[in-house]
Amino acid sequence: MTTPAVPFSDLSKHSKEVAETVSRAHRVHIRRRDGEDLYLTTARHDREREETASVVAHLLSALVMSDEGVRAVEHALPAVFSWTRHLSAEEQREFVRDLVAATKDAVELDVHATLHRVIAEWRATARILADPTLTAHLTRPLPDEDHGEVLAP
Repeated sequence: MTTPAVPFSDLSKHSKEVAETVSRAHRVHIRRRDGEDLYLTTARHDREREETASVVAHLLSALVMSDEGVRAVEHALPAVFSWTRHLSAEEQREFVRDLVAATKDAVELDVHATLHRVIAEWRATARILADPTLTAHLTRPLPDEDHGEVLAP
């Protein structure tokens, strides 16, 4: 389903029409020239999206509590994240653990950045592993030189 889009100025100039569009479509994309775009949604639609995310997070979490469930999720990984085929079996298991924890954080803490970061980091790892030259370069032994203590940023 395509989300209707309107310019930001329509919120003040044609607020009644925008509100009617939100009521009909449940969500409207507000395009801004001077900042990040916005989405305007109904409270009911937002609650339903939150419930959907909660069900998925809890289902995934419950699924990985058994060995059979873990195997099922690992088997499904390439269909969802095709790049996971470059990860070892242990790396795939670690990715699943990270994915489940980040999904629960998204629902329980309303922190979605962690989920996006986990996926981006594991995708970057797979990208490195997919390139033998890059893998060799990044996994070669470091020189025995000691450059001193590394301070926290």
